[in-house]
This record gives sequence, structure tokens and C-alpha cells, in this order.
Amino acid sequence: MTAPTLDRPPAAEPPEPVPLPAEPSPPAPPALSGGRRRVVQAGWAATLAAALLLGFAGYLLALSGLQQQHFQSTAYKTFRDRLATAVAPTGPTADGDPVAVVDIPAIGLRQAVVVEGTTGRDLMRGPGHRRDSVLPGQRGASVLFGRGSSFGAPFARLSELRVGDRIEVTTGQGSSVYVVNAYGDGDHPITDTAPARLVLVTSDSGWIPTGTVLVGARLDGEPQPAAGGRPALLPADRALAVDSGALAGLQLWALALLGAAAATTVAVRRWHPRAGWLSLSPVLAALLWAVYENAAALLPNLY
Repeated sequence: MTAPTLDRPPAAEPPEPVPLPAEPSPPAPPALSGGRRRVVQAGWAATLAAALLLGFAGYLLALSGLQQQHFQSTAYKTFRDRLATAVAPTGPTADGDPVAVVDIPAIGLRQAVVVEGTTGRDLMRGPGHRRDSVLPGQRGASVLFGRGSSFGAPFARLSELRVGDRIEVTTGQGSSVYVVNAYGDGDHPITDTAPARLVLVTSDSGWIPTGTVLVGARLDGEPQPAAGGRPALLPADRALAVDSGALAGLQLWALALLGAAAATTVAVRRWHPRAGWLSLSPVLAALLWAVYENAAALLPNLY
């Protein structure tokens, strides 16, 4: 005989979950009309242009001086070694080569290396010797140009010189001392019949130069013989001239900068933002520096 079994009631099925109401999606930003889009794009373009112009001003007034100091340091060592081995130039030489060292204590200019040539690029390196004149210390008139505002502004205080101030110059032929004795400008050149003299030239303004300031000095002592066959003066060598040849370089470097900016945008969006910026920022900075340097060559060479 089997024990009676009790029937169990069927298990109750769990209630179906009640779906929660969906959260409303944020409204899409209103699409810009054609006119407003053009205004926004123009605003971004104006902001970018203003940033580039401010960067160029900072380059001219601050960073260009560091560039000039770096070249001066290297050129001074080169010229010192050439003096020690008696191979410093005493006549015509290549553009940018160091040809002298000048000291003007009255305006705080000390051991400034003078390079051959007076184009805008030459004067980025320091004071420049005008190629058609004799070297300092030699018989005749030697002419030196120097910037008044940018790239270290070695001749910024030239107008502070007074009659009797000394100018000391060292070349491959030895040391010479000049004594300031005359002043002039672009409209009133210095007229001096001394057998050996020095003429220093810079711009008449630190903002928008329209003329030149000239300071003349006579050699105190016997002049050295001058080598013949001085090269002819080029248009870019003249006072306040611009280096028109830098325009092609500016265009090429600007195109390279635009290409690098486009590559950076692609890398930031499709690769990794931080890695893209870290990888390509040095490239952008170097290209922007090259653009600024070529743009500076289009300014008056004494600026």
C-alpha cells in the first residue's frame, strides 16, 4: 500500500519587467545657415591671422635676438681661430664670413662680429661690412651696417655716440682705433677727406624706418694697405633695401607649413590626439620659424 501524495500547486511565473521610459535625447544643435557659417569661418581665419602676426612680432623683437646671439657665438670662435692661424680675410670674401670684431664701449657694444655683406640675411647675423668698401683699418672709407630694432639690434644706440668716442676694430691685419668726428643721414652724407675713415649706418626709427643715421670716425694711426678688386654693390646691399629673393623661399616654407598643419589635423583625429601633437609639434615649430625668417628678410635690412 503506497502513501498518498499531495499535489503541489504550479510555481507562479515571475512577472514580466516593465520597460522604463527612454530618456529623451538632447536636441541637436541648430544647423548654421550659410551666412552664419561664413561669419564663423571668417572669425577663425581672422583669429589665426592675428596669432601669426603676433607671433611674427614676438619673433622679431625677442627670438631673432637669440638667433643672432647663437650665430655671433659661433662666428666669434671661428674668427678667433682664423686670427690665430693668420688666415682671416683681408680682402673680398664670401657673404656671411666673419671679417672683423668691433667694440664701441660708449654704447655697450662689445666683441660684435662683423660679417661680409649687408643684405637682410647678412645683417641677421650681426653688423655687416658693405662689400664695395675697404675693410676696417685699411686706407679709404670702410662702411658698416647694423640693425636698429631686430636681430639683437647692435646699432640701436648709434645716435648716442659723441665726438671723441672710440671705436675699436680687429681684423686679419691687426687692431685699429677710430675716433668719432662727424654725423649725417641719408639726405646729408658725411663728407670727410681723411685718408682712412669708418662710417656706421643704421635706421632712423625703431618702428617704421624711413631714413638712415650715419656716424663717421677717423682712424687714429697709420692705415693698412687695402686689397684691390672690391666687388660691385648689389641692390639688396643698399641701406633700407629688401631681399626680394626671399619671397620664393617664403612661399615654399608657407606651403610646407600648411601641409604639416593638415597632416597634424589628420593625425590628431584618426590616430591619437596627444601622440599626434607630440610627434608633429616640433615640425610645425621649425617650419613656422623658417616662415618668419624669410618674412623678416623682406623687411628693410636695417630694421
